[in-house]
Amino acid sequence: MTFPGGPALSVDIGVRRGDFAVAAAFFANEGETVALLGPNGSGKSTLVSAVAGLVPVQRGTLELDDRVLDAPAKGVAVPPAERPVGVVFQDLLLFPHLNAEENVAFPLRARGVARADAHARARAAMERLLIGHRATARPGTLSGGEAQRVALARALVVEPRLLLLDEPLSALDLQARSEMRSLLQRILREFDGVRLLVTHDPVEALTLGDRLVLLEQGRVTQIGSPEDIRDRPATQYAADLVGLNLFTGRLEPLGDGAGRLITRAGTVIVAWPPDVTGPVQACSATLRPADVSLHLSRPAEGSPRNVIEGLVQSVSLEGERARVRVAGEPPVVSEVTLGSVARLGLAEGTRVWASFKAVEVRVLPPY
Repeated sequence: MTFPGGPALSVDIGVRRGDFAVAAAFFANEGETVALLGPNGSGKSTLVSAVAGLVPVQRGTLELDDRVLDAPAKGVAVPPAERPVGVVFQDLLLFPHLNAEENVAFPLRARGVARADAHARARAAMERLLIGHRATARPGTLSGGEAQRVALARALVVEPRLLLLDEPLSALDLQARSEMRSLLQRILREFDGVRLLVTHDPVEALTLGDRLVLLEQGRVTQIGSPEDIRDRPATQYAADLVGLNLFTGRLEPLGDGAGRLITRAGTVIVAWPPDVTGPVQACSATLRPADVSLHLSRPAEGSPRNVIEGLVQSVSLEGERARVRVAGEPPVVSEVTLGSVARLGLAEGTRVWASFKAVEVRVLPPY
């Protein structure tokens, strides 16, 4: 995916915090929102702190608009205050002794902007985010959504080239999160520079991100558009992110148009892919949870079909449907209606049989 102006941010760095090391290489285009996504503890906040200049880079190069911000081998490390970067931190980090307008004006004052000009620009930024009426309020009196708007105004007031958002919605309740997500969509759309969104929330990433960078255990495991990740998830985390079951192992022919995919956790029967004549050592396949049926007793065998016995590990309600994780061999996730949850009495510990047809398992090329 290419945006006008080409790559503006280039990251190829190694960072260490204590015993935890992060190594990441990716780029972000002008006018693009890149969502850096990963589970808790994957190194997302460490990486964004390094891009902001708050954590030293051990190796590699970080560039923004062809300007080198970090290059340890060349002795380059631009101080945070001199980087054209606006940051909204996960914990917001508003100064409790300053009112909202003073918080927003602070980075301008730190850069030497005259008080009157700094406060005029701060008020304009707050009005843009519909928080101007709280200009004299102290952070301790602001709601979560109001504090988030103040932090966002503070990041934008310096007119940065790079906007870093570190888990911007994680501390908000459901209603405030929905409102802020709509506001963020507008702000990101209007922001001309590069946007880097750090999150562990799939909805946030898939809603706001043009391209995803998946980080697991301090390493980038996949980069692509949401559609790329859906079409070919590279890891179990990526598959969970886009709501798919992922099976990886050795593919062997069974005859009569069927094969078996032998994974470390169990075997799955699949439709044999065309133009393949023998076993495939490393093969992946996906299965939609909606194609997995659940039963309280073992269903009758039919055409090439998978029947997996296991205990319900979890039931997650998502709107009018539920995702049911079954600890079988291999484990699978099923998506069923709320009526099915009630009818089958599905709860943690319920013994079930999960079934799905071989043709519903999508074997991913190359074989």
